[in-house]
Amino acid sequence: MDTASLFEDPTHFLFFTGKGGVGKTSLSCAVALGLADTGKRVLLVSTDPASNLDEMLGARLSDQPTAIPGAVNLFAMNIDPDKAAEDYRARVIDQLGADASEVEITTVREQLSGACTIEIAAFDEFVGLLAGDAPEYDHIIFDTAPTGHTLRLLSLPRAWTGFLQGNDRGASCLGPHSGLKMQEARFQAALKALADPKRSSIVLVTRADRGAVQEAARTSDELRALGLGNQRLVVNGVFHASGQRDAVAEGLARDHATVLAHLPQNLAALPRSEVPLRSFDMVGLPALRALFRPEETAGHVAVVPPGIDEAGLAEMVDELAQAGRGLVMVMGKGGVGKTTVAAAIAVGLVKRGHQVHLTTTDPAAHVALVVDGILSGLTVDRIDPVAETSRYVEKVMATKGRDLDAADRALMLEDLASPCTEEVAVFHAFSRIVAEARSAFVVVDTAPTGHTLLLLDATGAYHRQMTQDMGTVQGRIVTPLMRLQDPDYTRVVLVALPETTPVSEAASLQDDLRRARIEPWAWVVNRAMARTGTTNPLLQRRVASEVAQITRIRSGLARRLYLLPFCPEPPVGVARLSDLS
Repeated sequence: MDTASLFEDPTHFLFFTGKGGVGKTSLSCAVALGLADTGKRVLLVSTDPASNLDEMLGARLSDQPTAIPGAVNLFAMNIDPDKAAEDYRARVIDQLGADASEVEITTVREQLSGACTIEIAAFDEFVGLLAGDAPEYDHIIFDTAPTGHTLRLLSLPRAWTGFLQGNDRGASCLGPHSGLKMQEARFQAALKALADPKRSSIVLVTRADRGAVQEAARTSDELRALGLGNQRLVVNGVFHASGQRDAVAEGLARDHATVLAHLPQNLAALPRSEVPLRSFDMVGLPALRALFRPEETAGHVAVVPPGIDEAGLAEMVDELAQAGRGLVMVMGKGGVGKTTVAAAIAVGLVKRGHQVHLTTTDPAAHVALVVDGILSGLTVDRIDPVAETSRYVEKVMATKGRDLDAADRALMLEDLASPCTEEVAVFHAFSRIVAEARSAFVVVDTAPTGHTLLLLDATGAYHRQMTQDMGTVQGRIVTPLMRLQDPDYTRVVLVALPETTPVSEAASLQDDLRRARIEPWAWVVNRAMARTGTTNPLLQRRVASEVAQITRIRSGLARRLYLLPFCPEPPVGVARLSDLS
């Protein structure tokens, strides 16, 4: 399918969404740059808390539109969750009026200190763009966070509008009801813009990978349920073998062709474009401009990488198993293979005689699909936001609401109908799972970076509140954050692909964790092609780039580094995972 069709008659709003790691940022940047090069005035906005637009575009961005050097007509910005939250707090506190006491202001500020406030504030910035705050642009392109986070973002206009309509008494976990009420008109405008196919369209990005395609199919259905039916599909990184006898290249091309031949019906019915696999990283304007152009690889000299002698996953699991129990948190950018690594670690620990609980905090969880089987000693589940919210509401009503009269119980239920309740419920479920590792192995496949950082923010906020409330007796409590900070209790494994952006994002995540006094235990480089011996020219050029990134990680980023080789076919199922570990 012609990639040029991506530029044909685009709507004013374009949303690029999909599973982490499928190339949403590179594609949204390349399309934005392509439209700007045709003379259109374009604003590119990242809604991802872990945005890497700066590195991709080679520009220092802020929460205000910034002109991109070397790209006339292109402007870009990151929605800054922390700054958006502070601006939101200021607006809500202003609603209190000049007569508000210091105690009232302090109380409201405390109410607005949680992770849900950060989410709603960032969402408010997003709503402003949808509601017409930037009329000077021909196109506004959203580079969104990975699927689960984005589905929540896109559903928030409806969720908050419904909450406000049904909340007649002023209950709100975000402080004064007027703080939300004053946004209601903007929410309504955002809903109209999202649902109008003449103004908005959704670009579902996937790779020719079974997991990514399945998630794109689920996303398509969920977006339609939200009234967002103007969708198109882009399959990124499609590989075609060059005819040489190369088992790695042939296996990869065969796998891609099989996936594309069996697309789910809802995806097969969408307008579709395919973007070929490239040998170069999508960083910088020249690379982004080259994304949609034919690439010549014939005649390139074969690359002979230096010795890549890092240990594999089996050696890592051997070392983990020595502790006998503990929490293993697998983190990283979306699409780098966290689920595969987490599942392989869990299976490996069971094979070494341990009981293991494998779970995920990712709203778009698919860990059970990767395990794809039953293994004695292994428990596999997920933190289900819907189920956890229901459980949390029942618990609150049975305890705090038990002695209330009917009117106050109704008020409490209204408050708990807020979308923020889900964030609190998920945090409580996460806390329970962390505590389980006192007596067994718990392996957590975390959500992509931005979503995980929000969860850790909630963990930190809870820790501060508990230590403040307990005062001088704080030594008697152990908060979830304390357990995450304990290197004998928790081992954080960072997963990256041997590419510039995933390594940069893993390094940034490592810095964030260290600021929270959580020290990563090891790095895993996944899908390393350097050991495969491929003779395909395009794949050999990718090997050269890989070696540079592995060397970068070796040179001070990782205390321990393990390598997981590229597999032509995805390692799915207990047997294949056992082979890895």
